[in-house]
Amino acid sequence: MPIIKSAKKRVKVAQKAAVRNHKTKRTLKTALKAFHKSVTTGTKVAESHSKAQSTIGKAAKKHVIHKNKAARQQKQLAARAKAASTAKKTVVKKAAPKKTTKKPATKKKS
Repeated sequence: MPIIKSAKKRVKVAQKAAVRNHKTKRTLKTALKAFHKSVTTGTKVAESHSKAQSTIGKAAKKHVIHKNKAARQQKQLAARAKAASTAKKTVVKKAAPKKTTKKPATKKKS
């Protein structure tokens, strides 16, 4: 335990900051898990994507994670969300029956 008054204050401030940082990290992890779950289930991908992007930005702004790490994670999330949305569209296109309007073939007379 520190003896000097300013050192005692730094301990208190550091503890408060640790609690704040832990809360931010926990929120970030929860948002990322929710996003990954929505991608696998295919529901509310856009909503969870925007929430995850926002949470990553806040964590970077508070210096809980490095700004380059935040940028990398946001880029990966965007790519994953885009892949999930295009995969969903291609499944819908494949499921739709195609209509054919071909004329019957005529036989050549010899």
